[in-house]
Amino acid sequence: MPIFPRHLCLISMMASACLLVSHSAIAQDYPSKTITIVVPFSAGGGVDTIARLLAEKLRESLKQTVIIDNKAGGSGMIGALAVVKAAPDGHTLLLGSAGETAINPFVYKARMQYAPAKDLAPITLVTRIPNVLLVSPTLPVKTIEELVAHAKKNPGKLSYSSSGVGNPQHLNGELLEELAHIHMVHIPYKGASGQLIDVTSGTVDMTFVSYTAAKGFIQSGKVKAIAVTSAKRTSFAPDIPAIAEFKPLSKYQLENWFGLFAPAGTPEAVQQKLNAAVTQALLDPELAKKLRDQGGEPAPMSTQQFRDFIKAESIQFERIVTSANITAE
Repeated sequence: MPIFPRHLCLISMMASACLLVSHSAIAQDYPSKTITIVVPFSAGGGVDTIARLLAEKLRESLKQTVIIDNKAGGSGMIGALAVVKAAPDGHTLLLGSAGETAINPFVYKARMQYAPAKDLAPITLVTRIPNVLLVSPTLPVKTIEELVAHAKKNPGKLSYSSSGVGNPQHLNGELLEELAHIHMVHIPYKGASGQLIDVTSGTVDMTFVSYTAAKGFIQSGKVKAIAVTSAKRTSFAPDIPAIAEFKPLSKYQLENWFGLFAPAGTPEAVQQKLNAAVTQALLDPELAKKLRDQGGEPAPMSTQQFRDFIKAESIQFERIVTSANITAE
């Protein structure tokens, strides 16, 4: 066993003590100025609403101004890149979705200007947002079992819409095709409005969309909600079964989700303070209810749990994208 001179041991102990004090001071002093949460989508949408609800709670717990900066475009990548380039001090954050943080690297590949796993520090998952599988009232099915049986009898004739190529809605359709051994036609739209309207008329047979976007159409009877894409039924629409309840599709689970990220290199002490603040906010019954009203399930995690979650999700996304040969528009 090597023997270190006493003075070197003292220096090492002093350095460690200074490091602990430094980390403690960083956490204590943070935040020292306005916090900006970048939303990589337009103002007024579901993501923007979630960010503003979260910001309201963070202002209270962190005793600092928290503002929202909408940087839409590029499938969420413009906003994400702005955060990647920001100072890693915890004052510029990203409310990122599965798309720009876990799916796009496999869809856009070399066209990506950042690497999420390397350039972003995951803070915590905020909410999981399953899609609802809606079918046209003209389609003679009422359950996922009937839909699969109908699709098998009519290979290549059923169509489904999504709000774009390579997003969670599109991947929901590809996963259904894979597990159910059926073939459908994917029709990408730009936004939920068009994709829903064409399902009501029967122009398109079915679609995957968030519950918030679909709620009015479901309640008016313009579409039939036959399943949700989460592993189990949701708390906000418990009467809609999960696709996975159909035994042949028991492994089906694919949701969109939103989490908080900081630029890579943000001090660990700041990451942990943010994680604690967001977790505290998500455990508040009032905020939890508002998130469920947006079609989401609050889902706080530790930073390590969130890293592991993203890794597992990325493996599934890569497999689906590769298997279906999905490429960016």
